[in-house]
Amino acid sequence: MAVVEVVRPVVAVVVSGKNMNQSKTVGLILTIIGAVILVLAVVWALANRVSGGATVLVAIFGFVIAAPLLGFGIYTLLKGRAEAGEEIGIKKQQKLLSMVMTQGQINLANAAIELNSTMDELRQLTRDLVGKQLFSGYVDWDAGKLYSIDAAKLKDKKCPKCGGELELAGKGLIKCPYCGSEVFTTS
Repeated sequence: MAVVEVVRPVVAVVVSGKNMNQSKTVGLILTIIGAVILVLAVVWALANRVSGGATVLVAIFGFVIAAPLLGFGIYTLLKGRAEAGEEIGIKKQQKLLSMVMTQGQINLANAAIELNSTMDELRQLTRDLVGKQLFSGYVDWDAGKLYSIDAAKLKDKKCPKCGGELELAGKGLIKCPYCGSEVFTTS
């Protein structure tokens, strides 16, 4: 029995076009500034050994200024790296959506090669597009095909694969009892 999914229409753009890598740059700059201040304070304290109390005061002052800069810089840098990873996933979703919408149908193996993804990643990208309600189509995992379908074709409550009568299977999910195809809806 083939594993098949049918999904909802495109309703939005996947990415706003905003550059998400700014966090990495800001984080790197803050981390460098914090490290430089900390090093300068320690070097100055060690070079100017006027008294033990002054050295401790300079070290504490340098640490009070440098620690928040270092902490926030490292946090922002790590957040920027996570955003960069998300941006790659979003760009892959955009490309997959564009491929299937312009070609009408795509071979999943070819799409995986073009997107530099595994089949599992491709499944997840497709399911993410479904979850975001950005894709209208039909997925036949066994045949390795992804098809674009008009949402109007889904309104007749007929299975796009076998033509059987579809049944309500849960919130937003209609399932074909004959071939196991699934239709994702918002109502």
